[in-house]
Amino acid sequence: MHTSTRAPSSGTFSFFVEDDGPGVPEGRRESVFDAGETTRTDGTGFGLSIVKQITEAHGWEVELTESFDGGARFEFTNVR
Repeated sequence: MHTSTRAPSSGTFSFFVEDDGPGVPEGRRESVFDAGETTRTDGTGFGLSIVKQITEAHGWEVELTESFDGGARFEFTNVR
């Protein structure tokens, strides 16, 4: 897992958390934040939905992209 922060001149900053796992196909990157969305039989599918709710409650934005190593990268922007 890797993390990083950036502080642009706009008064907000951003950070990301990424891994080197299998990643998430581009066509599923929005739906992973839906409540109940999971590909695992032992998962509830609520974790990333909760992350999105907390992020939006703070006025931030979160986006799932691909990490440098091909894994998942969660980018949090507009952080104040």
